[in-house]
Formats: sequence, C-alpha cells, structure tokens
Amino acid sequence: MAEKRDYYEVLGLDRGCTDAEIKKAFRHHAKKHHPDVNKDDTEAEVRFKEVNEAYEVLSDDEKRARYDQYGHAGVDPNFGGGGGFGGFGDMGFDLGDIFGTIFGGGGSTNARSKNAPRRGERVRAELTITFEEAAFGADKEVQISRIEPCDDCEGTGCADGTTAEICDECHGSGVVTKQTRTVFGVMQSSTECPKCDGRGKIIHQPCSTCRGLGLVRKKKKITVNIPAGIDSNQTLNLRGQGSAGANGGPAGDLYITVFVEPHPLFKREGNAVLYELPISIVQASLGAQVEVPTLDGDVKYTIPDGTQTGTVFRLRGKGITNLHGSGRGDQYVTVHVEIPKNLTKEQKDLLSQFGETLGAGGKGVKKKKKR
Repeated sequence: MAEKRDYYEVLGLDRGCTDAEIKKAFRHHAKKHHPDVNKDDTEAEVRFKEVNEAYEVLSDDEKRARYDQYGHAGVDPNFGGGGGFGGFGDMGFDLGDIFGTIFGGGGSTNARSKNAPRRGERVRAELTITFEEAAFGADKEVQISRIEPCDDCEGTGCADGTTAEICDECHGSGVVTKQTRTVFGVMQSSTECPKCDGRGKIIHQPCSTCRGLGLVRKKKKITVNIPAGIDSNQTLNLRGQGSAGANGGPAGDLYITVFVEPHPLFKREGNAVLYELPISIVQASLGAQVEVPTLDGDVKYTIPDGTQTGTVFRLRGKGITNLHGSGRGDQYVTVHVEIPKNLTKEQKDLLSQFGETLGAGGKGVKKKKKR
C-alpha cells in the first residue's frame, strides 16, 4: 500500500495556516484535479480523493489537532480497533473465529490494542546546497518537525509524581474477549476495551504538556552528512530519525530531498562538469596559455594555434565525485572565439590588410575560376 502524503503537502500549505487558507487551497486543488476536468488523466481521481481526504481532516479542528500531534495514525478510523469480515462482523465474529473453532484453533482476535508497539511516521524535509557542496560533500543543518517523547513526563503521559493505573477490565491488554453461541458452537472475538479506550491503562492525572499522550511534536535541528556526488532532486534516507514510535515501537525514517543551486560558471552532466571558455581571435589564431577555472581552482592550459569555436578539450579528474564509488569525473571545456566589436579605423585597416594576405577577401579560401 502506498504511503499517504502529508495533508499539508497535499494542499500546498504550512502547518500554521488559517482556516480560510485551508478552504481556499482546497477549492483550488479540487478544481484542478476534478475528474470531470481531467477525463484522460487516470491519476486525477486519485489526486482528487487525496485532496478531499486532506480537507476533511484539516478543516475539522479536533481532527486537525490529532493529526498535528500524531500524524495519519491520529485520524485513522481503524486506529486501535478492527471490524469483522463482511456480514459476519455484524454478528460479533469473523471467519477466523468460525474456522478456528471448527478446526480447534480456539477463536481469533479482531481488535488491535492501542498499547501495542507502533512504528513512528516518516518525516520529510528539503535542503538546498551549493554546487561545490554537492561535488565534495558537506555537513549541513536542517530543521524538521517530528513527534518525540514528552520531556515533562518522559513519555508516560502522567503528571509529575503520578503513575497510570492498569485497567482492571482488560488487565492491561487493551482488548476484551467475548463469547457468542452460534450454530457452529461457542464463538470468541475480541474488541477494544471500553473502559480504557484500548490503551490498557488509565491515566487519572494526565501530563499538562502532552495531555496524557506521552508524545509531542517538536521542531528540531539536526546535522546531515551530504555525500559527495549527490545530485539535485535526490533523496537521503536517515533511518530512525523520523517521528518516535508509540509504546516502544521503532522510530520512523527521515527523508531529505536535496536541491542543488545553479553555478554561475559550471553545469553538470552526470559526473562531468561543463564549462564554456571565451578566448580572443588572436589567442585562437596564434595559440596561448590560458587559465581555466575548475572546482579545485584555476589551472593553466595551452590553447593550440588555429583553435576553432566549438572545440572541446578535457581536464581529467576535475569533475564530480562518484556518488557510489571512488574517483571523479572529468571537466569538459568548450572554446568560444569572441569576435571583437567597435574596432577603431586603424584596427579595421590592419585587419583588412591581414585579410588580403589570406586571399578571397580574407576568408582564407581562394575562389575557383569560372571556365
């Protein structure tokens, strides 16, 4: 099953947005992705449903508060419980109960306890780096928003000096078992404990900071190691750096999408660096030693005489570091011969004289005589 996108991301909003901004964003995206407007787009209906789902949660103050606190798990209608199977669920048992009893299995459980360990949600962030940082790697600081254990109650959900009481109805399991007589015999099923709301414990004096939840959303700055050779739009996966898990469950992962700023001189093509070198007509004609900028600093290169516009030469090992290996790519330098402008009369005369020495009006190619 595909992972649900963040509801704020779906509507293109920040977490501190107002109700009016939510409504405006919903109208815009609902109109944009409406299936009637996108009849040939098979993904339109999926996006439209996604927009409606996001609006349903964020437009409801109570649901939005739970979502901000716990993410998708906080607004999951099946969170902590489960229904039966088709029509059997309405009768208080499911097919697992039937087959378990007939074949001696002893029944089944159709409710999940809210106090069972659950993995934390994934967290996504974006980071912009320079061209050089992408080429050589760097340690960068990024701010994220994730769910962490409450510091005031150390994740217990209880006010200072108090403890939770184990529910005497479910004995801490979060589910209660009931038996139903049917034509197949005695059926057994489990449901969420009504006394503790499936949590297995009762908190009489909840922590005022987390309201008894044991978890809070926090903004945090973390240092990320950017590997040398990363390219724009690539995503780093930092395991265990996402939101904290509930009830001892593992933390989710942190996904950081990297964007590389354009460079004023260089362009990138794979692991190669591309650079365009302007030279004068004199340098191109007579040859010259020039300085070529690279990621490692300027290097000297000898331009041979008679070099034409569009000539490409290679500087080995002056490109981007290989992301998943050793060594570096090369730098490719494309020469562009600049034609002088605004010549003085003296310069034009000299150039004209030079052209005459070449013949054919200075083109360097003699015209064929007509027969």
